[in-house]
Amino acid sequence: MRGTYRIIIQNKRVRYDFVIRRNLTVIRGDSATGKTTLIEMVREYYENGAESGIKLNCERQCAVLSGNKWEQNLAFLKESIVFIDEGNKFVLTDEFASLIQRTDNYYVIVTRDGIPSLPYSIEEIYGIQSSGKYGTLRQTYHEFYHLYPAENLTGEVLPNIVIVEDSNSGYQFFRNALGNTEIECISAGGKSNIFLKVVERLETLSYSQILVIADGAAFGAEMEKMIRLIKDHREINLYLPESFE
Repeated sequence: MRGTYRIIIQNKRVRYDFVIRRNLTVIRGDSATGKTTLIEMVREYYENGAESGIKLNCERQCAVLSGNKWEQNLAFLKESIVFIDEGNKFVLTDEFASLIQRTDNYYVIVTRDGIPSLPYSIEEIYGIQSSGKYGTLRQTYHEFYHLYPAENLTGEVLPNIVIVEDSNSGYQFFRNALGNTEIECISAGGKSNIFLKVVERLETLSYSQILVIADGAAFGAEMEKMIRLIKDHREINLYLPESFE
């Protein structure tokens, strides 16, 4: 399944209107932001249709996956948009990560934490906010927003250290590019090691400007802790392209 899909789901009180662009979308945020309400509305419509009092418009079937029988239930879902609420521990397993890669579904996962086993893009991590598009007190309009919007740098980045995600061609490219400079180029040996490499350099080399280069299409699970670190250390910059080609 490919392409983008707009989903509009509403009842008498609440309306959600958003677009799913990739096979993995992550919704994050605190309590009472509407995440679980969205999942429950999808579940009700999937189980009871129009009799649920919910209207759902999407060119693909929308369903909810949960519980101990998730694997058996997933086998019946084809070319669907599958919603998964937080608290379903199977999402964190390697088994789930491996299995969904062999399906043709899109997945929308609600979580408060990163999901290290899944390679999802930083561009597909969203929060939910209420909009003023509806002027009555009866209905609340919810829309998605990028949790980590891209920021354009206004000046040059002059790092002392460049930390690269991989240890193969990407690392070789940047090491050769920096070969005639005094800039240190380090391979993290994988995206899950980047945070520790940055912390290590911050502890041993004070006031160093650090540039992290990683694949933005798979860095989603690492963003939360990196953003927390950057808030205390403005000398860290992230460059997260989705392709070097």
